[in-house]
Amino acid sequence: MGKVEIDLLVVVKGGGDLGTGVAWRLHRCGFRVLVTETARPTVIRRAVAFASAVYEGAITVEGTTARLVENDPEMQAAWEAGEVPVIVDPEGESIRRLRPDVVVDAIMAKRNIGTHITDAPIVVALGPGFTAGVDCHAVIETNRGHNLGKVILEGSAEPNTGVPGTVGGESARRVLRAPAEGTFRGVRAIGDLVQEGEVVAYVDDAPIHSQLNGVVRGLLHDGLRVHKGMKVGDVDPRGIVSHCFTISEKALAIGGGVVEAILYLWRTSIKR
Repeated sequence: MGKVEIDLLVVVKGGGDLGTGVAWRLHRCGFRVLVTETARPTVIRRAVAFASAVYEGAITVEGTTARLVENDPEMQAAWEAGEVPVIVDPEGESIRRLRPDVVVDAIMAKRNIGTHITDAPIVVALGPGFTAGVDCHAVIETNRGHNLGKVILEGSAEPNTGVPGTVGGESARRVLRAPAEGTFRGVRAIGDLVQEGEVVAYVDDAPIHSQLNGVVRGLLHDGLRVHKGMKVGDVDPRGIVSHCFTISEKALAIGGGVVEAILYLWRTSIKR
C-alpha cells in the first residue's frame, strides 16, 4: 500500500488554552496551522496559549513556537521555520483569502459567532453552540467527563452548565472573578503559590483574593478592561507549578478529537 501524504492548511480560530492544544497537536502531526486572534485576547492561561504571541511577539509552548505575523510572507516564513503563525484577524479575512482545507472554531464563546459550514471543505467546532451538519461538519465535546474529546458528527455537544469544571476537588472557588468593572492588574504571577485570602490582582483599586490555597495557573494580561463577574484568573488547588506551563489534559483530549475529526472527514471525502 502506497504512503498517503497529507498537506492540509488548517485555520484555528482562537489561540486560548484549548485552541492551543488543538493547534499544537495538529502542528506535531504535520499540518500547516494558522491561528487567528483578536487584537486584545482575553486569555487566562497565558503561559500555554498561542494567543499570548499577540502581546509578546512570540511564545513557545512545549517546544512549539507561535509567532505573531502581519502578512502572508511573514506567515510563510513562520511555516518554513517550523513555527505556528498567529495573525490578528477577528473578522476571518484570512479564511476568505487563503481558502484553507480546514477551519476549527476554538473561540469557546459557547455560541456560534460567525462560523459557517461553507467556510472550508472541513469545518470543526469546539463545544456548545454548534450543530454538526448545520454549522459545521463535526463538533468536539469539551465538557469534562466521559465524553470529553468525542467527535460528534450529528447533533451538538453537551450544553454549557455555567459551572466551572472540577479540578483538584474544586470548582467555582478556583476561579477568580472581577469584583467590579475597570482595568485589570495582576500582583502575583502565573506559577506563584498563594494562600487563601491572599490578594492576587486588582480591578482598579478593588482587590481580588484567592479563595483557596494553590498555584496561580492563569491570569489575564495587565491593562485589559473587564466587567463585573468576568473570569480573570484561575488558582489550581493541586499546587503543581509545572501544570501552569504545560498543556492541560483537557486541551490535549480536545486536540486529539480534532485530529480524529479532520482525518475521518478527509478520508471519507477522498473515497467518494
